[in-house]
Amino acid sequence: MYRHPSSSLNRGLRHKLAGWALLCAAALCGEHGLVAPARAENAATSPALERRVKAAFLYKFLGYAEFPPGAFADPASPVTIGVIGADDLAAELAHIVSGRTVNNRPIAVRVLRESELGTSVHLLFIGGLDAGRVGRMVRAASGALLVVTECEGGLHQGSAINFRIVDERVRFDVALDAAERNGIKLSSRLLTVANRVQKGAQQ
Repeated sequence: MYRHPSSSLNRGLRHKLAGWALLCAAALCGEHGLVAPARAENAATSPALERRVKAAFLYKFLGYAEFPPGAFADPASPVTIGVIGADDLAAELAHIVSGRTVNNRPIAVRVLRESELGTSVHLLFIGGLDAGRVGRMVRAASGALLVVTECEGGLHQGSAINFRIVDERVRFDVALDAAERNGIKLSSRLLTVANRVQKGAQQ
């Protein structure tokens, strides 16, 4: 398992991360850009706020992921995010990325159904808490390069990033091997603020 070099530093970064995510979400969604401390401390108590934070994270993940050269047909090809099992989050995400780019590429958000799991996307978010169902979809997502989930044991099911609620905050774990299998390099800056980073898919 990957271990951070400075646990005290990471604790500070992790506490800052929750506030950063909420500030980011609020600003990206066209709100005031400021979030009251009580909300920052209890991000998971509101489903709408949790959804907004996760959508903001998905957008931010793109900037910390280096996709293989063959992932794009040409320099103008968009970065495509697929969302399955979370239509409300997809709508929130589409609003956040509207008019924005990542590495000079436009961003496209697609709502997918289970029958479309083979669709080629750069990042796929699979919503839902049923680990068995999520695991089946992860294994069927042959066209996805970076898979993100939100269920208990998501990394064990094969995802590269899995959202968790820790101390009423939206956090995420990372499995390096799952990303590297598809030729994706995740920035050390992302790993530094992750709740947990591990080599392999076991939790």
